[in-house]
Amino acid sequence: MESVRHLAAHLGLDLVAVCLLTFAVYYPRHHRRDLVPAYLALNVALFTVVAALGQMNSNGGLALGFGLFGVLSIIRLRSDAVQHEEVAYYFTTLVLGLVCGLPHLALGTAAGLSAVLLLVVYGADHPRLYTRSRRALVTLDAVHADPAALRADLARRLGEPLDWTVMEVDYVRDTTVVDVRYREPEPGTRGAAAGHVTKQAPAWESV
Repeated sequence: MESVRHLAAHLGLDLVAVCLLTFAVYYPRHHRRDLVPAYLALNVALFTVVAALGQMNSNGGLALGFGLFGVLSIIRLRSDAVQHEEVAYYFTTLVLGLVCGLPHLALGTAAGLSAVLLLVVYGADHPRLYTRSRRALVTLDAVHADPAALRADLARRLGEPLDWTVMEVDYVRDTTVVDVRYREPEPGTRGAAAGHVTKQAPAWESV
């Protein structure tokens, strides 16, 4: 009976932690409903595997290691479908399930480690952190041999370029594809920047 209460307490802690991560931090910021059940199911599934393997005696550690290796090996994160910050949420849900599922870890220790994880993710992905920094894949209707001219063109269209990589140059169609990190202009100057863009608008999409 004592082991059942211990497991129930750890399960309750895990559910509270993953729900805070998913519904209080992730969804209000990124609004991707399709990843919500993925985070919850992945967390609870890992908790179940860890808790079950942790009940084994002599071979518990070895079985736990192989079990975790099997769980992690079947997870495929496609870079074109999941952004890097969403990958961070994936791994946080994994670690929460792992920490809370360890049966021999004290409940207070598990709660403290879970709180640290939540606080780190909350701060690292806060909307006010680098709020004007953006990344975009831009198609320019020009080919610039001079890096200074390319920087000036990007600054006129988007804002202050912080870093960029030329992905493709097409001399036949006279186009350039650039992966650029930039800082958006201040709200007061947005209208003037938009006026420049309408004259020669690029085809671009945020990634």
